[in-house]
Amino acid sequence: MTRPNDHEHEDDHALAGEYVLGTLSLEQRKALEARLPNEPELQKAVMAWEERFLPYTGIADPVTPSDYLWPRIERSLASREALAKRARPTTAVPPRPRRMLHSLPLWRGAAGFGLAAALVMGVMLTNEITEPAISTTPEYMVVLLAPQTQSAGWVVQASSRQEIELIPLGTFEVPEGKALEFWTKADEWQAPVSLGLVEPGQPIRLRLDQLPPLEDNQLFELTLEDETGSATGLPTGPIEFIGRAVEI
Repeated sequence: MTRPNDHEHEDDHALAGEYVLGTLSLEQRKALEARLPNEPELQKAVMAWEERFLPYTGIADPVTPSDYLWPRIERSLASREALAKRARPTTAVPPRPRRMLHSLPLWRGAAGFGLAAALVMGVMLTNEITEPAISTTPEYMVVLLAPQTQSAGWVVQASSRQEIELIPLGTFEVPEGKALEFWTKADEWQAPVSLGLVEPGQPIRLRLDQLPPLEDNQLFELTLEDETGSATGLPTGPIEFIGRAVEI
């Protein structure tokens, strides 16, 4: 079957993702399965999603999102729709595609499937506010994993190369007299730079005006330090969570 335009191709790609994660209704699932034998492009989309999700099942344990996380995603999606309506020109334009990154059921399914990294990506991408213009500024994400268990504890999202947000995926107990300190280091830097102390379970937004622009593969980590922070200006305590930036 020939699809009318590229918008519907993007819709089908999102639909395939929800199919793989099992978040479609029974009626939607049967309708998609009826199309699969006759639509090679849809078959490819389903296979692509299966291949995309498979690696995460081995590196990310199931994570129960904090109470504020789903309401935040829903508010973000609603904000995108409101901004799109206000910015929409008076002349007739094709409807905006229902792309995979805007699909709340898809990311709910990702969490249930244990794909913490995929969930994090969805949180970050649905938090964009530049609608409908396409920004040329790179965007980055970092999933911070516990070194011993490889479980995801935090995510760093960047809507620009000079501002980041650190978002907790759960709770973390800090011993009395200790604190989590946030660090970053690009590949060519001689030493990590402290971004300050972090309150467990609380998101924080930071400007990086005094640092070079964020770059791909940049290291981020949370270490356990004295409650006033490292006295040396360098990490001294054990690494609790660590990850590297990926441009998306």
